Amino acid sequence: MNILPDMKSPNIAASVPRHIGIIMDGNGRWAQARGLTRSAGHRKGVDAVRRAIRACGELGVETVTLFSFSSENWSRPAGEVNDLMGLLKMFIRRDLADLHKEGVKVCVIGSRTNVPADILPLIEEAEKLTFHNTAQRLVIAFNYGARDEIVRATQKLAAQVAAGELAPSDISVEAIDAALDTSDWSDPELIIRTSGEQRLSNFLLWQAAYSELVFLDVLWPDFDKTHLQAALAEFSARDRRFGGVVVQAAQ
Repeated sequence: MNILPDMKSPNIAASVPRHIGIIMDGNGRWAQARGLTRSAGHRKGVDAVRRAIRACGELGVETVTLFSFSSENWSRPAGEVNDLMGLLKMFIRRDLADLHKEGVKVCVIGSRTNVPADILPLIEEAEKLTFHNTAQRLVIAFNYGARDEIVRATQKLAAQVAAGELAPSDISVEAIDAALDTSDWSDPELIIRTSGEQRLSNFLLWQAAYSELVFLDVLWPDFDKTHLQAALAEFSARDRRFGGVVVQAAQ
């Protein structure tokens, strides 16, 4: 990775996205490279979560969405899933007070169906406690899959059509936006994935229609503010035309 421009530079600071999504990948490979268990990698990944939230706040990112546990992750070995659930509970219990003190609003997206009985109350507590906070928004994608989200959104709209509350011709981009888990905030301008993998893996597929994608070679447990700055520097260099073209004036 090249040496980064100074984030205090006006052109970079002005281009900091309002919303960043992060696919946190590489915990297992980080642990394997050190002869440790995957669970040890996930524990170190929680430290990187704390660094990422803090760095986003310091750099002026209003919303950060973290892909913490996908709807496909339930197929992992039971021991690893149990460890991940334990880390989520520990993070909420240990960090919620600090997040609330810093004015962070916590939102959780994803299906609430089949969420463990000891996890759901913690999610609801975190959202209720921080509901009125405005300094920053932390969105945790838990038991989340973008295809599942789109299915649930279309089911809501279909139910409204069946009830006579909505005409099929009224189903629009805006209507689908409003039915998604993310309806209360803007789409991510930037999505970062760590570990060198270059795919979205069923993360924010609808919302990522015009997101800039930045793939970093760093494994998630090693992610820090420097890596975030690298992604922001890459973002600032992109020419975002949203399908349009720049027409040059005739000389």
